[in-house]
Amino acid sequence: MFSKKTLIAAATLTAILATGCAMSSSVSEESLGLRNTDLYSENTTVADQTSYSTVAAGESKVYERAFENAPPMISHDVEGMLPITMDYNSCLGCHDAAVASSVGATAVPKSHMFDMRSQSVMATVSHARYNCTLCHAPQSNNEPLVENTFKPEFRTKDGMKRSNLLDNLNEGVQ
Repeated sequence: MFSKKTLIAAATLTAILATGCAMSSSVSEESLGLRNTDLYSENTTVADQTSYSTVAAGESKVYERAFENAPPMISHDVEGMLPITMDYNSCLGCHDAAVASSVGATAVPKSHMFDMRSQSVMATVSHARYNCTLCHAPQSNNEPLVENTFKPEFRTKDGMKRSNLLDNLNEGVQ
């Protein structure tokens, strides 16, 4: 049924596989990931204290975007500005397009004033983009746990500072 060569090859392969499995060293669960603590208990897990910027709006350093059309990080202190509710959005006090240039803030981009369902330009920020902190987050001053070697490529020279999402929304992945 099987040739002698096939049986010898199968036996050799089985022996190599069995030896490899027996010699492999096990990895402890504590060494998995970045926590280095018991995965089944939170009792010994303590997160690093997060340090957010305390610089006032208008005095902070504007961070470059992580990639083209990425939501920019909030570079200033947000104490007293959150939560954003249906009746109150303090971000728009400075970032609304009508006042942004006069106070030195970055205006909300055109994509925030566009209704994707009706494909129409709106006079105010779309309700789908009204809660700023769904996409924009305060920048932490903490050191990263893992080195980031990602290098973004921007198609325009001001792509790291401005959004052009509405202009190229339907072009697909490039």
